[in-house]
Amino acid sequence: MEIPIKILQFFLCFTLIVGLHELGHFLTARLFRIRVEKFYIFFDPWFSLFKFRRGETEYGLGWLPLGGYVKIAGMVDESMDKEQLAGPVRRDEFRAKPAWQRFIVMIAGVVMNLATAVAIYAAVSYRAGESYLANDDVELGYAFNESARTLGFRDGDRIRSIGGERIDDYASITTALLLVDGDREAVVERDDTLHTLRIPFERLIEMRRAKGYEHFATPRLPFRIDSVVAPAAAQLRRGDRITGIGDRAGMDQQQLREAIRAAAGGTVTLRVERADSTFALTLPVSDEGTIGVLLDPAPLRIRTRRYTFAEAIPAGFRRAGETVANYWEQLKLIAKPETKMYEELGGFIAIGNLFAPEWNWLDFWLKTAFLSIILAVMNILPIPGLDGGHALFTFWEMVTGRKVSERVLVAAQYIGLALLLALVLYVNGNDIYRFFLK
Repeated sequence: MEIPIKILQFFLCFTLIVGLHELGHFLTARLFRIRVEKFYIFFDPWFSLFKFRRGETEYGLGWLPLGGYVKIAGMVDESMDKEQLAGPVRRDEFRAKPAWQRFIVMIAGVVMNLATAVAIYAAVSYRAGESYLANDDVELGYAFNESARTLGFRDGDRIRSIGGERIDDYASITTALLLVDGDREAVVERDDTLHTLRIPFERLIEMRRAKGYEHFATPRLPFRIDSVVAPAAAQLRRGDRITGIGDRAGMDQQQLREAIRAAAGGTVTLRVERADSTFALTLPVSDEGTIGVLLDPAPLRIRTRRYTFAEAIPAGFRRAGETVANYWEQLKLIAKPETKMYEELGGFIAIGNLFAPEWNWLDFWLKTAFLSIILAVMNILPIPGLDGGHALFTFWEMVTGRKVSERVLVAAQYIGLALLLALVLYVNGNDIYRFFLK
């Protein structure tokens, strides 16, 4: 059921964010008394599932569930309907309106997507808060993958800052290393001493291209006891923390499990922390390699920031702003040919894989907010065929007072559509190669 659930989330998400994007264009067009010929949920090549007309606008439901569209009279758009441009200009057409009104109509879809993301982040902040693992709560530091070790990190390091910014949230570690435009410095605490790791930009790009950011730093879990199940371990109590065996200290849960298992059938001398005291305790180890205790199922504290309704609104703006900034940094990296980050671009399959394999409303809404921001940022780029391209021509007219000819607009629209088609083929080709051929 994983694939159908992901597909359902994908189509529902895109219907929402594209539908709301087009609604932004629709509402502002009607605000300025511009005639809207069509407003469709889903696309309707050849036929629609149903439609009706109210006033001069045809509303309908298409059969191809990928968003929707709005057709504004007198506007050069992806429909390439040049016949409407050949006739005389009507007062209720897009091309008849002042430049500032046309500019607002053009950017309204982007504004609607940003507003959607802010609203979702605010609602999530109010209802669920923000759950996070505080970097300071990872007392045993991190276990690093091979890519991290090649950058100079060592198991047990506690990361203090990256790029001069203090790391407060565990989730921000990889972000701080991936969204870079130059060399990075990371300060880590190792054996009670601060060390500075200088990481060249080229090494960070190599790490990213090799997907070394996956499991880059995994919190080392403490061996904290939840309950005692064997009489031989009766001297231990709930909440006790075992930190080492013999002369070895600072051991994490995995290391202690392996060491105890290696002593199967014998005894081990444990270093135990209880409240403010530390003591040694010798216990027998069963033939199965256990000491008769159950571990705390949640050894790391997950914190949650709670927001009132009034606090949730600025929190929504903050989270949306951070997401826009991070995605913009991603685009800047992709635009640098030497990074070859364009190879990471993905199409429908990659986007679908962002969603959880099991239905989770919280995850769905957070992914929807994220993709709404991506749609907004991509659409505002000054590329012909996108809202940003139309807005750029209109802005030029507002500044210079000279209107761009319809012939130029049509030519630019053809160029833009060709570029967008090439991009769609490329990113979906990347998907096919990565998921089926690689």
